[in-house]
Amino acid sequence: MTGEKLTVRLKIELPDGVRLGYGKVDLLRAVDAHHSISAAARSMGMSYRRAWLLIDELNRSFADPVIETSIGGRGHGGATLTATGMRVIELYEAACTKARTALDDELCELAGLLGSDMPNN
Repeated sequence: MTGEKLTVRLKIELPDGVRLGYGKVDLLRAVDAHHSISAAARSMGMSYRRAWLLIDELNRSFADPVIETSIGGRGHGGATLTATGMRVIELYEAACTKARTALDDELCELAGLLGSDMPNN
């Protein structure tokens, strides 16, 4: 078994106790893919309200918004990932890659300590 099968889930503490992790980053990606908060929420199995609250939290945490919305109803409104939102995703992915690389030896050793009946073996 290699360290590749063990996963590091990075959470970055922002000011005021806000956490940036894989869930919020996945939500940003989903909004970018669907151009809609409600469609992004549905694709992730979460309520619109929960998605909106998470996006609002991120928008308030950064100097510039990560998502911009336009009002207009069905077919006219939507949501767009901003340059700041794109950069947040890029920086988060880079941090995850560095963390995985830095922890590779430890992950391999941990993997070696797992019992043979563990699902990752």
